[in-house]
Parts: sequence; C-alpha cells; structure tokens
Amino acid sequence: MDATDVMDALHEPARLRTLRIALVVIGAIATFAVYPLMVLWPAGWTWHTGHSDYPLMIVGIYATLGVFLMRAARDPLAHLSLIWFTVWSSVVHGAIMTAQSFATPGHRGHLLGDVPALFIIAAVLAALTPRRSSRGSPDSTGSRPMEQRPT
Repeated sequence: MDATDVMDALHEPARLRTLRIALVVIGAIATFAVYPLMVLWPAGWTWHTGHSDYPLMIVGIYATLGVFLMRAARDPLAHLSLIWFTVWSSVVHGAIMTAQSFATPGHRGHLLGDVPALFIIAAVLAALTPRRSSRGSPDSTGSRPMEQRPT
C-alpha cells in the first residue's frame, strides 16, 4: 500500500457520502426535471419542434434512469456498473449532441442546456465513483468476503 492508497482510504467515506448525495440529486433531476426543462426552455432541451413522439421517450428513459440512480445511492459500491454506464452514456450522448448542435445552427442553444448538463453529470459521477469496489479487497481485519476466500 503506497501513500496514494492511504490517502484514498482516508477520504473514501467522505467521497462515498458525497457520491450518495450526487446520485440522489442527479436521479431527482433526471426523474422530475427533464420534462419541465423541455417545456420551459425548448431551445436548450428539446430537439424537435411541433408534434413528436421523441420527447416522451427521452423523458421515460431519463426518469427510469433517475429512479435507479436514486436507488443506487443507498449502496453505490453495489451499483458501480450502473453509475459507470451513466458516466459513459452521458459522455457519448453529450458528444453526439455537441456535433449535432454545431451542424444545425438552430440547435446551438443546446450548447448552453442539455449538452453541458450531460458532461457535468459525467464529470461529477466520474470524480466521485471509485474505480473499483473495495468489497473484494481485505477489510481492516484482513478477512475477505466469503466468495473471495481461496478454497
């Protein structure tokens, strides 16, 4: 164990506490704020004008993701794959929307709306989420969870 590992171990409880808060906040925004933002600020949050089935699908997907992010806040280490999916899918979605915003002048408002929101979500979760679960590593007593013990 080097000095970086020791410092990470000292800061892990505070980092996990902050991650739990971020998961609840991001989950609540995804669940409850996407649709109002699309209605109140269409230039920054809605990609279609006139009637489209697209907005309801996006709202449904993000609301579902939001519920699961809030559930993951209870035990983030048990939900690392969901959290990292949220990070990487936000980066990919944001990158695609960035290119589309530059390609279509009428969509430049998204560069101030949903595009930076996705990158901020990805950055916050990536900064707070452990790169690996500490569950498979020995705890302070040196013991491993049952499934990790050699046979």
